[in-house]
Amino acid sequence: MAQIPVLLNQVLEALELASPKQGEGGLSPGKFIIDGTLGVGGHAKEIIKQITPGGIFLGLDWDEVAVDRFEESAKELKADSVKIILKNRNYADLPEVLKEEKLGQADGLLLDLGFSTEQLEIGRGFSFNRDEPLTMTYNAKRPPTSEILRRLKQDELERIIRDSSNERYAKRIAAAIYEREKEKPITTSGELAEIIRRAVPRGYERGRIDPATRTFMALRIYVNDEIENIEQLLQNLTKIVKSGGRIAIISFHSLEDRLVKNRFREGAKRGELKLVTKKPIRATSDEIRENSRSRSAKLRVAEVI
Repeated sequence: MAQIPVLLNQVLEALELASPKQGEGGLSPGKFIIDGTLGVGGHAKEIIKQITPGGIFLGLDWDEVAVDRFEESAKELKADSVKIILKNRNYADLPEVLKEEKLGQADGLLLDLGFSTEQLEIGRGFSFNRDEPLTMTYNAKRPPTSEILRRLKQDELERIIRDSSNERYAKRIAAAIYEREKEKPITTSGELAEIIRRAVPRGYERGRIDPATRTFMALRIYVNDEIENIEQLLQNLTKIVKSGGRIAIISFHSLEDRLVKNRFREGAKRGELKLVTKKPIRATSDEIRENSRSRSAKLRVAEVI
């Protein structure tokens, strides 16, 4: 089943595009919109509909599979009058991509920092419920998690797990992983998940989440330099989006949301940005019932001055 895009109507409104509508042509023709995290293309498809005709859509994803998949599905949109540019690049590279493609600043930028269910199914070890090669990378050029675990010292591993996920048992988990690595390298996601589960007390979080959840998230963030990439993007917002343009960023955990909130507030103090949302937009109870992924989503919006 296709993944439902999170906060879709709110994103379209945030970017000053119309809500989804049946019919020929969109209600915001000619705009230039960037989706820096294509994923499965749920937001992108609706954005393209709304900037028809005459619009420009630039879609990026670090995962080559996501770009190829969207390129195929985009053919069904029949958006011949929209210029669609797709790049297998990280959103942190957006200033360089705009120069390379000879594009000016955009009318709007969207980032959905969530992790798609499709990525759990591509055999890279993202899921702690599968036994797959422990890769955990979006981009094939990145070193896999199995290799990185062999390089890390115990205290480094503890810091990564604690700082990126607030895991209360980071010390115990890091020690268990480190000791196992000394005996025999961890090569699959199943092996890693089992080591983590054994390291924590019984009754972990009263059974509400799998004990491996937070550690897998922390390692994924670290291996893919996710925080550094977000920080780099946030420092270049006014190079990417024109005056009067909107920036909409969806985050799913506190570390990302805090970075976005602080950057937007700093930009507002410096007179670079205007806060469109002083508090994050959350999903309605109806959306959460239809799409459980939206429960933890937070959308923050700013406008370039």
